[in-house]
Amino acid sequence: MGEQKVSSVDKKATLHRFVRSLLNDVMAMEHMLEHGWFEDDVVRIGAEQEMILVDRKTFKLAPIAMEVMEAVSDYPWIETELARFNLEINLDPHVFAENCLRKMEDEVLTKTRIIRDVLHPMGADLILTGILPTIRKYDLELHNLTPRDRYKVLMDAIHKQLLGSAFELRLSGIDELLVKHNSPLLEACNTSFQVHLQVRPQEFVGMYNIAQALAAPVMAVAANSPLVFGRRLWHESRIALFQQALDVRTTHDHMRERSPRVSFGTQWLDQSIMEIYKEDIARFRVLLSTNTEEDALQMIKKEQVPKLKALQVHNSTVYRWNRPCYGISDTGKPHLRIENRILPAGPTILDEVSNAALWLGAMVGMYQKEGTVSEKMNWEDARDNFGKAARTGLDSKFIWLNDKNISATDLLLEEIIPLAREGLKTQNINPEDIDRYLGVIEERTKKHTNGARWQIKAFSKLKKQTSDDEALSVLTCSIMQNQAREKPIHDWSMPKLSDLPEYRPSALKVDEFMETDLFTVQKDDPISLVAQLMDWRKIRYMPVEDSKGNLSGLITSRLLLRYFARSNSLNGRKSRNVADIMINEPITATPNTTIIEALQLMRSNKIGCLPVVIENELVGIITEMDFLRISSRLIERLEK
Repeated sequence: MGEQKVSSVDKKATLHRFVRSLLNDVMAMEHMLEHGWFEDDVVRIGAEQEMILVDRKTFKLAPIAMEVMEAVSDYPWIETELARFNLEINLDPHVFAENCLRKMEDEVLTKTRIIRDVLHPMGADLILTGILPTIRKYDLELHNLTPRDRYKVLMDAIHKQLLGSAFELRLSGIDELLVKHNSPLLEACNTSFQVHLQVRPQEFVGMYNIAQALAAPVMAVAANSPLVFGRRLWHESRIALFQQALDVRTTHDHMRERSPRVSFGTQWLDQSIMEIYKEDIARFRVLLSTNTEEDALQMIKKEQVPKLKALQVHNSTVYRWNRPCYGISDTGKPHLRIENRILPAGPTILDEVSNAALWLGAMVGMYQKEGTVSEKMNWEDARDNFGKAARTGLDSKFIWLNDKNISATDLLLEEIIPLAREGLKTQNINPEDIDRYLGVIEERTKKHTNGARWQIKAFSKLKKQTSDDEALSVLTCSIMQNQAREKPIHDWSMPKLSDLPEYRPSALKVDEFMETDLFTVQKDDPISLVAQLMDWRKIRYMPVEDSKGNLSGLITSRLLLRYFARSNSLNGRKSRNVADIMINEPITATPNTTIIEALQLMRSNKIGCLPVVIENELVGIITEMDFLRISSRLIERLEK
């Protein structure tokens, strides 16, 4: 959100005043477009770098953004983000020519070093990645919301629009994630490298449609967000996670369509940028207001350029993956930009700038070659390609121009990279820089290795060697080490457990190491079934639940032995059902119980397992074997 001072629209007078300003801004912008007010003699690029703050020992989130902001108050280019563990760097705009890409890379390197110098005495560091592998669901509770009014107002406004009882995540990949959450702060999982391209008004329609067509192949090669809460999901899970985090819709028994605030769009642009602004005003309720003292129409009459604050505030609450932007240049003239929001942060700064070079060059090169794509490609195919790329990245197959069926890698190597090369040449980008950045993309594509494929392969390997939590910590540590070397992703080797200097599980919560793939029985099940299941699955503890998933009791292997040792009877009475022998009120833990607290509970009560419940709903189980796995890894590390 560019505008800092925003407020709610709870009061009717506030809403009406803001809507009047919003409609005035639309009319003012239409006037400026019709009468040629916009800058069209220069093309600039820019970017915003989002990052995550992490503890250097645990590789978990470090919610210290406000402390960092206080330490770097002299730097206007650094800004807070939605959560206490995020920061954002605003890069300088550069004329799209000569060494602008190298300047972009050098600027990100310089500014991240300044932030790292502040973070290191705090025991923290920063990481550039689409979604932090070690992020946990309870990190996204509202206590981690950045304490600034604009974020609180935004969260409250989105929550008031919620039609269901909670926000829901539903993603399937190698693994599956089906979970509810009580706030839209889930959005803070995502970090990106947002690239801006200034576009001449007369070219905006054609260029915007090209941005939509390019979204799929560019995302396929740049994907870097495959892990959420230890689940291997979409190659670019940010896409689904962001949409679902802010999705206030719910299921109904009717077919009425409602649009999500995060979307790819609904159709090709036809006449003007104003189609997007008008559609967003028509489809989405106003969430926020701001102090709009300027009267845009009066300023137009005085031939003054308005800031269009109302339009910009509303635009900031509708999240298109290619978002139109209005701004005022240093020359005093207004300009138009396309903001590419699909690119994830990382894997390295070199990789990010290479992604930007691919998109920027392809935008220019494709516009030169094709002019308009809306006549050569169905809108539905562009949208479908986008979804495919988010799910499967470089493994995708697309329907391209003129109904061509082609794999992501072939499309990149045969068409997109050459188009980008020609586009960058047209902008007089230094030849050595073209080779540097597009060379990274070309090698990444040839080796079929982007950040997403590397993370999935690495985590799958580590999962077989240790606990999920340690595997995620090793993975995060390895990402940070490779980023420090500025080695592009296609040259990264697979991480090893030894890459993690030390592993500290004491601060873990039960949620991070409990078993969630449960085998359970119910009270009326025969005891013989329990015995067979425990034998087949080689487990010593069997939770008993009711038909609603609530914990009813617990069967242990010791109880079964006692039962069979007493000739199938208990207290002289024939026992047949689970209810006859189960522990009726087992001691339990919650997902937020720490590993130390869980260990103390088991030790003091001389028990070997703890069912994990949320308001008596069974969500997991921990046993002495879980602790044995953790302790054995610690012993191995001590030996080394």
